[in-house]
Amino acid sequence: MNSPDLLEVPELRHCALGLLTETSPTMKADAVRVLGQAWLGRDQPGGALRLDAQVRLAVTGTIPGRPAVPELVAPKLLQHRSMVTLEGRAAMIHALAHIEFNAINLALDVIWRFPAMPDDFYSDWLQVAVEEALHFSLLSAHLQTLGYAYGDFTAHNSLWEMAEKTQGDVLARIGLVPRTLEARGLDAAPPMRAKLAQAGDLAAAAILDIILRDEIGHVAIGNRWYGWLCMQRGLDPVAHYAALASQYKAPQLRGPFNLAARRAAGFSEQELAAL
Repeated sequence: MNSPDLLEVPELRHCALGLLTETSPTMKADAVRVLGQAWLGRDQPGGALRLDAQVRLAVTGTIPGRPAVPELVAPKLLQHRSMVTLEGRAAMIHALAHIEFNAINLALDVIWRFPAMPDDFYSDWLQVAVEEALHFSLLSAHLQTLGYAYGDFTAHNSLWEMAEKTQGDVLARIGLVPRTLEARGLDAAPPMRAKLAQAGDLAAAAILDIILRDEIGHVAIGNRWYGWLCMQRGLDPVAHYAALASQYKAPQLRGPFNLAARRAAGFSEQELAAL
């Protein structure tokens, strides 16, 4: 999908679905930012983008759109390379870029898939998609300075597998993707940043700082809407999370946990104690 064609049907959720089917990571990231600007300018003269929260959309392409590479393998089959080598650092940057590419798709999928939510819900997840697109672009550009490109290493598909399992319930999706799988990034970012800085890759460390800052906000958005949905359904958030984790076989979380980041993202002391 080319950016000029993005607003052929100027409706936010329709555009999100169209971008989700885009196979080029670069084009997807660029077009997401165009969509974000169109949304911010929707009330300005000439602004055409609108939101229809009630419409139920039908998929006409393959989702998620992804390139032919990287090859997707089971997590246990991923090769672990030493961070003291250029290839090892590139492999780590590649793994992070793949996570951010998946995160773009996850945010777009939430926008189109789940109707009848408040307008702010869709605006929040578009903001997430725009920031994930920036993260991917920063990591992809840095990877090229190391002599590699996105697709040069293998990757896994765990994030999207959970998205597929929770596609029938917005509460399960919000509870188990942003608040569980993506929240693990809050724990993982500081040690990864330290390794990159120790290896002398200060540019990569600076990108990790941006990602951690933004991801706290993304997990906070997940916490906000998880709480809202639980309130709408009369559910206890902590007890229901345990039920969701069991029903959908969410991975067991292991420390050490970045408690400061998790608090900043809106996790309650009761939730942190449950870790």
